[in-house]
Amino acid sequence: MTDVFDAEKRSAVMRRVKGKDTTPELAVRRALTRLGARYRLHREDLPGKPDIVMPGRRLALFVHGCFWHGHDCARGARVPKQNRDYWTAKVARNVARDVRTREALAAAGWRVETIWECELRDPAALEGRLKALLAQLDRERNRPS
Repeated sequence: MTDVFDAEKRSAVMRRVKGKDTTPELAVRRALTRLGARYRLHREDLPGKPDIVMPGRRLALFVHGCFWHGHDCARGARVPKQNRDYWTAKVARNVARDVRTREALAAAGWRVETIWECELRDPAALEGRLKALLAQLDRERNRPS
């Protein structure tokens, strides 16, 4: 099937898809701020420019949209009916890039966590996960060598 938009309109629609400061990313940042965590945004010197970086904890957080990054939830498993081959290949390239990025960060000594868009539906659970993660990293950091 062909695209429902002409090339110019499709290009305009795709230009509006944000890469930074998305609604899910802002929600995670608000939760981290409530927990008192300090962080940096979009460090360009790290592979994949993680959405949120906590240098002292060596933690890189990616906030991924389920559709764009091929999550195994209902939204991530959905494939558009229009231009199906394009979208399947596009998501596969994104997933492959995400794997390469995670490996490069891990090789550089960073812990990498992914927060999926669908996890934001339960703010209490998200905050609990972040709190537990921060506590674990703090314990590991303060452990005598």
